[in-house]
Amino acid sequence: MPPPSDIVKVAIEWPGANAQLIEIDQKKPLIAIIREVCDGWSLPNPEHYTLRYADGTQLYITEKTRNEIKNGTILRLAISPTRAARQLLERIQSSGLDSRLDALKELAKLSADATFATEFINMEGIFILTLLVESGTNFGEMLAFTLTAFLELMDHGIVSWDMISTAFIKQIASYVNQTTVDASILQRSLAILESMVLNSQSLYKKVAEEITVGQLIAHLQVSNQEIQTYAIALINALFLKAPEDRRQEMSNILAQKQLRSIILNHIIRGNRPIKTEMAHQLYVLQVLTFNLLEERMMTKMDPQDQAQRDIIFELRRVAFDAESDPNSSSSLEKRKAMYTRDYKMLGFVNHVNPALDFTQTPPGMLALDNMLYLAKVHQDTYIRIVLENSSREDKHECPFGRSSIELTKMLCEILQVGELPNEGCNEYHPMFFTHDRAFEEFFCVCIQLLNKTWKEMRATSEDFNKVMQVVREQITRSLSTKPNSLDQFKSKVRCLNKFWYCRLSLNHKVLHYGDLDENPQGEVAFESLQEKIPVADIKAVVTGKDCPHMREKSALKQNKEVQELAFSILHDPDEALNFIAPNKYEYCIWTDGLNALLGKEMTSDLTKNDLDTLLSMEMKLRLLDLENIQIPETPPPIPKEPSSFDFVYHYG
Repeated sequence: MPPPSDIVKVAIEWPGANAQLIEIDQKKPLIAIIREVCDGWSLPNPEHYTLRYADGTQLYITEKTRNEIKNGTILRLAISPTRAARQLLERIQSSGLDSRLDALKELAKLSADATFATEFINMEGIFILTLLVESGTNFGEMLAFTLTAFLELMDHGIVSWDMISTAFIKQIASYVNQTTVDASILQRSLAILESMVLNSQSLYKKVAEEITVGQLIAHLQVSNQEIQTYAIALINALFLKAPEDRRQEMSNILAQKQLRSIILNHIIRGNRPIKTEMAHQLYVLQVLTFNLLEERMMTKMDPQDQAQRDIIFELRRVAFDAESDPNSSSSLEKRKAMYTRDYKMLGFVNHVNPALDFTQTPPGMLALDNMLYLAKVHQDTYIRIVLENSSREDKHECPFGRSSIELTKMLCEILQVGELPNEGCNEYHPMFFTHDRAFEEFFCVCIQLLNKTWKEMRATSEDFNKVMQVVREQITRSLSTKPNSLDQFKSKVRCLNKFWYCRLSLNHKVLHYGDLDENPQGEVAFESLQEKIPVADIKAVVTGKDCPHMREKSALKQNKEVQELAFSILHDPDEALNFIAPNKYEYCIWTDGLNALLGKEMTSDLTKNDLDTLLSMEMKLRLLDLENIQIPETPPPIPKEPSSFDFVYHYG
């Protein structure tokens, strides 16, 4: 007897007969099993038959796929793929409309099976289908089934898309360009054109010549989300395959046709929930749109290019308008000194020639574009940021130029500018569809966040990387909430930027903590801290990479300095209070204090240093040369109390 794993119990159906319940021996040839089944129903010529699944996709069972059969599966005895392909090919070319419709319907279902598809294609089946489409005589259901079968057959990759004729492309494109066409035909036509564009560069050119972009955008305004999805998919395919020099031109055409606002109003803010495939196509469009920034991101500034230098001068002029007259009568040396001073106030690393700051790629000229956009479109904000920082002490000023360059680079990394779309990703952000200059507006919000964070952290130039890390965390956390607009994003980051305060109760039994709207000046009252943790509920204190907030995906890129200042209080029920100390001293004080509260050993570097100092001092005393000094065996007597205590100060 073969082992039970080689035996599969199934039911096999045949029209007009009772089902057979049999045990399939997986070691036995499939043709032998089919012969036994045919004998059970007295069917001659078993070589003309095969087994198919009765439910689902009803795929044919072959020697390669037979191991996928499970116990209890219902199978169906059917004519072999070769005979089925030949019969369907004859029927779809018959003169009887009903017979042809039934054949095309069956063909559309069977074409998903690779075994059948191979047989049908070998009989020139695809060529016959293209002729049926090119004739223009099929309409309604018949045409829909024809297009479905064609697409399913081509998706197997057995034949090249390059064999498709121009006449066929024109006919399919005509269905897309029509103002009124059956939804099922339109959906399949859009899908076929998308596959053509993605699978053949030569077909991309032909499709691009036939398709009207305006008509594609019109299909986004219908109520059928499937049509909308396929329309965006085709737009994405044309975008993706377009030569680099034509992508910006295509983007400009789509902008003129109000693509962004149509997607926002008819899809994102529509009455229907966004399905998975639609979310993916919106993500792809978002990526392709941001990828248009790659050229500027990878373009270095030419310090000798006067037009580019004029942009920097314009930044200076907007910020310091009263002193920016290039035709002033002051001497050249004075003007140079004034420019150097102003460029330093603008936060450039190279004060004498700030053009050198933009020679690193990424972010290249894209950073300068963002700065100019802020200065022109949000001039008040720009001037406020520059003047606010220039009025601070040198060590506390947030360098606008350097910050803008690093922030632009960071935003490009977060949005993966220059990378191809991920096939399985659906992470689109609705807020980027609310503005024609979404990236620039995104930058304008984030540079204000950076400036605010710098001020609240009381940062100095040495803290630059730490501030950028905090800002990155704030941006990624806010993006993960999928804000619907840039204003909503701005509100999200503001909520993340509150001050957080924690202190121990006077009886050392409770930790009080909570959010504060403003930076606390001095001690915070217990009443203003809404949350509390009994010390008795604290399970442990963990530090560094063992902290929950250091293990999160978004914290994987935390620098070593931040990890060394991190600690967490683990408490019931399976929750944690997470901290990042402002400096090493505060870290040691807090971790030692918490361990002392829990009756555990204090292990910080500060404690170790204190112990080393004390031990060292004791050893030095013991080694001290005490020659000719008599050390008493008993301690000296305590002196008598003084006759007067007038020297004591009484606290009133």
